[in-house]
Amino acid sequence: MNKTELVEKIAAGAGISKVDAKKALDATVVAIKDALAKGDKIALVGFGTFSVSERPAREGINPLTKQKINIAAKKVAKFKAGAELTAAL
Repeated sequence: MNKTELVEKIAAGAGISKVDAKKALDATVVAIKDALAKGDKIALVGFGTFSVSERPAREGINPLTKQKINIAAKKVAKFKAGAELTAAL
């Protein structure tokens, strides 16, 4: 499912126009992105939890040249599915 199809599903499910559904989806995505950028955790009961995890710096190997390379530390977004979502799958 792509964004357009998701907007159509939201509009149909909520009984609103596609324009309003797109605005709501965009606002939700921005809110989640902003919260994660601050390091907050977003818990949607029954759906899942978005969080930020830090990966430490480490040493890796370039598969092409077999040379050792340094991989910088970084933050990554994580999602853990909730019980209801897991049961629905």
